[in-house]
Amino acid sequence: GAQGERVLLLYPPGLDYIAGFFGCLYAGAVAVPAYPPDPMRLERTLPRLRAIIQDARASVVLTTSGILGLSDFVFEQAPDFRALHWMATDELPEGGEQDWVAPEGLGAESLAFLQYTSGSTGTPKGVMLTHGNLLHNLSLIHGAFGARADSVGVIWLPPYHDMGLIGGILEPLYGGFPVTLMSPMAFLKRPMAWLEAVSRFGGSISGGPNFAFDLCVRKSTPEQRRALDLSRWEVAFCGAEPIRPETLERFVEAFGPSGFRREAFFPCYGLAEGTLIVSGGEKSAPPVSVTISGEGLERHRAEEVGAAEPGARTLVGCGQTLAEQRIAIVDPETLERRAPGEVGEVWVSGPSVAQGYWGREEATRETFHARIAREDGGPYLRTGDLGFLRPEGELYVTGRRKDLIILRGRNHYPQDLEATVEGAHPALRPGGGAVFSVEVRGEERAVVVQEIDVRRLGGLREQLAAADAAVGTIRQRLAESHEVQAHAVVLIEPGSLPKTSSGKVQRHACRAAFLA
Repeated sequence: GAQGERVLLLYPPGLDYIAGFFGCLYAGAVAVPAYPPDPMRLERTLPRLRAIIQDARASVVLTTSGILGLSDFVFEQAPDFRALHWMATDELPEGGEQDWVAPEGLGAESLAFLQYTSGSTGTPKGVMLTHGNLLHNLSLIHGAFGARADSVGVIWLPPYHDMGLIGGILEPLYGGFPVTLMSPMAFLKRPMAWLEAVSRFGGSISGGPNFAFDLCVRKSTPEQRRALDLSRWEVAFCGAEPIRPETLERFVEAFGPSGFRREAFFPCYGLAEGTLIVSGGEKSAPPVSVTISGEGLERHRAEEVGAAEPGARTLVGCGQTLAEQRIAIVDPETLERRAPGEVGEVWVSGPSVAQGYWGREEATRETFHARIAREDGGPYLRTGDLGFLRPEGELYVTGRRKDLIILRGRNHYPQDLEATVEGAHPALRPGGGAVFSVEVRGEERAVVVQEIDVRRLGGLREQLAAADAAVGTIRQRLAESHEVQAHAVVLIEPGSLPKTSSGKVQRHACRAAFLA
């Protein structure tokens, strides 16, 4: 049988995908969710898919007849895919369920699925999640959301990622409440379709990354907002990327008249290596934030200052650790525990921490088996995120360790620089920029890559003038706000910034393209 075999799931978002996922669980097979190849962009989507197939050593592909119809086209580009056993589950004959035999020896320690990381850097790694990991994390989410039998979910998130699959699909099943699913493409084409669904179905649990809330504000008119009723929305979870306080403010301002309450916001922190959720805010309490000194942050200290202080940075809290999970803030070099208010790497331990990376013993040892110097507890998962804890236990995430830019001995978080850049000119696209460093004559220098939309600005002369003005303002703002001199500013077309399939900016890919 298929027990223990890795089975690739190649489906469009929807019910066939969910049936395929549960089919794997029923068979004791290890599900491997992946984005189906996009025939229009094979050169971009095939390499990742090939990397996953080779890494997981998958032998079977479950898919739909529609995708199978494209297989000849895909096989031309990737002849090695022919060796796999392809099966269209929407064409299976009815009545096969009586042949089902319960897999033997399936327990909490058995692998349920491989969650491939979005691979912001390097090749994707398969996070090994057991049935026990899944059930434990679902119990954490269920408790944190305060979900009930009369809760109503509304989810547009891609089902191939932890947030969409575990938080969006499995949690309603775990909690026994209904959920309305919509395609991520429908959301991206028209973000207001999401809020209209929350309004129409009386959604009480729904959410997404920071950019989703931003898009809804930017892409909605006062008339559209007036037509909504968001008063039944109890948990608006927000995670998966840095949470910007101004995004939450703008959303409350725009949709407060539609019945949205600030207390509904549920900032949270998590990652695939921790199954999904690690920490979360308090349900029905407004999000908490803290304003700290930018200069202090460069020295890895969180020092509270007034909002008017030059270089001050306001961070949104990601809640406290849930149930028996533990969060430690650790110096990534000395491996010593940092005190509250000191910035270090976020380490996590508990029953939701995954088993490691599939087939990668060394990476598993480095990431999942960490120990704090001169302490007995652990093992800990090293998340690669930097942050600090407040004395009451609230977690604040400051950025990714590997993205930190060091210029003239000062630490800069790229997302701070990117926020300054995108606010420099109205033609610059929010969420469409990356800042990274390159070595120039033995010194690290900052490079800005930013999407600009000049299509509505008349003729070529006006467009070039706007681009020129944008570059000048970007340089000026970086110098004024961060004392950073940009080595180069590159303006690119809308939609051309390298991003992962979950929408995260790939700064390393931008850097490689700049240096190529």
